[in-house]
Order: sequence, then structure tokens, then C-alpha cells
Amino acid sequence: MKYASIVDRLAGLGGAKWELHIRAGELAAQGRDIINLTIGNPDVPTPPDLIDTAAAAMRAGRTAYSDGRGEANLRAALAARYTARVGRPIGTDQFLCLPGTQTALYTVLTGLTETGDEVLVGDPMYATYEGVIAASGAKVVPVPLRPENGFRINARDIAARITPQSSAILLNTPHNPTGAVLTPQDIAQIGALAVRHDLWLIVDEVYEELVFDGVTFTSPLANPDLADRVVVLSSISKSHAAPGFRSGWCVGSAAFTARLLPLSETLLFGNQPFIADMTAKAVATSSATAKGMTGRFAARADLLERKLSNAGGLQVHKPDAGMFALINISATGLDDHSYALDLLERHSVAVMPGTSFGSSLAGWVRVALTVDDDRLERACDRIVAHANSFEKVGIAS
Repeated sequence: MKYASIVDRLAGLGGAKWELHIRAGELAAQGRDIINLTIGNPDVPTPPDLIDTAAAAMRAGRTAYSDGRGEANLRAALAARYTARVGRPIGTDQFLCLPGTQTALYTVLTGLTETGDEVLVGDPMYATYEGVIAASGAKVVPVPLRPENGFRINARDIAARITPQSSAILLNTPHNPTGAVLTPQDIAQIGALAVRHDLWLIVDEVYEELVFDGVTFTSPLANPDLADRVVVLSSISKSHAAPGFRSGWCVGSAAFTARLLPLSETLLFGNQPFIADMTAKAVATSSATAKGMTGRFAARADLLERKLSNAGGLQVHKPDAGMFALINISATGLDDHSYALDLLERHSVAVMPGTSFGSSLAGWVRVALTVDDDRLERACDRIVAHANSFEKVGIAS
């Protein structure tokens, strides 16, 4: 039977990246005490007041068809939020409401790129970026994120890879998996490149409210000179511990949303009204849930560094935001996939191989900071024991 070419383009870009996470689940189901540090589920439940809002909306009949752009009350709440945050007017006609950042990414990349186009994106990158770019037929052009630059994407590295086929730069700030936050200077330089080469600037800001103390978040959306080319995507999945509700959005110029509206309507025709009501409540104020998570994740990153740095040659890269940290495991002599599998099988700790996020993270693993402090400390003890086992046989230096 014949399949569309999109199936071939996406082959290997789905669940295969999560092999270690799946294996950890299998071992846990067998009764093993697995400490799972693979994925970024928030460490607290969705706030009860948001659940109550959604439930009340359902009982009130907010279960009919939606506005194709998203419910009016949600777009009004988002307009107020972004107007206050970026310091210039953002209208209700500048939003499309979609089920989560992932659907927003798919919609935006499908609407802005096609076969023959190139999208420049930092390597390492969130695991689904390759898929949402390949889905449209466009090509991923990896831009290495360098540890010596704090894993922040560098405008010079982007410029070196721009070709006549380049159509967009995909940014992620705060960044997953590295926790890097772009500085105002970074954004100014990247924005100038986008203007010079007439490129779209697509920005995933889902971790915006999980920035650690002493770090300043800046959005390209705040620069009016970039207003016609910036598209920002976000959701309440991380900030409000609500990933299962699948409520996200994209914001760009009014011309952008008008052109993409038929595509968005073809996909699903608006978001669920009762979830829109919940989301409108969520975005109306800063998230107390995010503030609590930010403090805990920063403290756990400190714990990870304190317990692991220089144990068996391991080196921890502390994030500036988000819910993950990186560990350089190259001193063990194993590649990142073999290391992660060995750690899981012998010491019952599950981490993500760095190359699940791109080739430039070879020799690293990503660790979720979303387990409680006691379990993270136990995980650290197991990771140290694992690293020391290599020293005993003369592998680590």
C-alpha cells in the first residue's frame, strides 16, 4: 500500500528517542525501584482552582464548538498578559489558541516552511523539533550550542549556516535540555540576522516562568522592529503544572494569524471552551505554581552539582531555568546511550542520553529535576557509585 512521504520523513523521529524512558517503565513494572529522571512532568499536581474552573465551565455548558482562533475570553487574557510583559500593545487578533506547544509548533512550521526550505535550530534541541520541521518537508540545519558559551546559541554560528534556502530560525529560551536563557544582546544579534536575511524568528518560550533568581528573561516579541517576523509559542503545561490539559497558543502579527487561521481551523477548529476558561484564569496573573517549582528546581540543581561534580570525573552543567540539568559523562569512557543504559540496568536510575536531543550533546546526559529531594539525593548516590565502578576498573581518568 502507498503512504504519504511525510511518513518516511518522520520515521525514527517519534517514540524511538524515548527508549530509555520506556525501558525504565518496564523495569518499574517488574518491581524494580527505578528512580526515573527522564521526562519533565511537573513535580506538583495541577492547581485545584484551575481544575475547579474547568469543571464549573463544563457544568455551565462550555462544551460546544469553539471560535476557530480560540475563545474570546482567553485571547483577551493573553493580550493583556503579553501587552504587560513586552511593553507594547498586543491585540486579541494576534493569537491562535491550540492544544499545547507541540500542536502550535506543528501548525507554525507547517504554515511557514515547506520542501526545500531550511530551518536553523540549536543543537542540542528539544526532541520533537526535528519532527515538526521534517513534517513540512523542510530541512533541519543544526547550529551547535557550545558549553563554553553556556549553551546559548551564538549569532555568528547561525550566520555561518545561512543559505539562500534558509527560511526560519527556531529559538528555545529558556532552553530544553540545557536550561540556557538568551541575553538581550543574543536576541539583538539574532534579530538583526533575521532582518538582514528576511527570516522568520520562531520562539518556543514554554519555560518563561521557570527562570531562576538572578537571571533575566527577554523575549524577541518585545522588539517592535521584529514584530512582523517573530512568532512566540507557549502553554500552561509547565508554568501551571497542567501538561495533560493540552492548552497552548502562538502569538505573532495580525497578518500572520490571519494567514494561518485556515490551517489552524483545518487541524482542530479552536480549543475546548472549558479549557480556555481555565487557561484564561491561569494566564491572568503570574503563576504561584511556577514560582514554587523554580525554587525547588534551582535547589535541586545545586544538590546535583554538590553531589556529583568530580565524582568519577562527572561534571554538572547547572541550568539558568527550567526543570533539567546536564551531566558530562565522557570520563566514564562510555558513549551517552551506553552510559544511560548501563546506569539504568545496574543502578536503577533512568536519565536521557544527550544524543536524543542532538549530536552536539554526545558525552552528556539530561537529568530531570522533578523528583522530590530525597529521591534525587538517592539517585545522586547511585550515580556516584556507578561512576566509581568505572574508576575501579581504570576506565575513568
